[in-house]
Amino acid sequence: MSFLNLEQLPFVGMSYEFVGETQGAPFSAYIVNANPGQGPPLHTHPYVEVAFTIEGRASITVEDETREVQSGGIVVIPANTPHRFVNSGTTVLRQIDIHASPRFIQTNLA
Repeated sequence: MSFLNLEQLPFVGMSYEFVGETQGAPFSAYIVNANPGQGPPLHTHPYVEVAFTIEGRASITVEDETREVQSGGIVVIPANTPHRFVNSGTTVLRQIDIHASPRFIQTNLA
């Protein structure tokens, strides 16, 4: 059992990183705090990812489809599917991206 504060997790780029294998959990998560215009490059993972938009607005591309997602939006991204997001709003984007893996595996495509 672990009790953590967000600030105890490593902060890399625009996200706190919860690595499941380090915490004894079967999944990992990025806790995103992205500034306007910020987002990762197009990439894939060999497992499902679920993105929960908590606050702000994001333009999320999954394969060939791009949609605007606001707080409360949930996107399920199938394994091996090219995807990316960018903060398309004017405030900080807060998002929790759950990865169905105890560690992050990402292949950047751009």
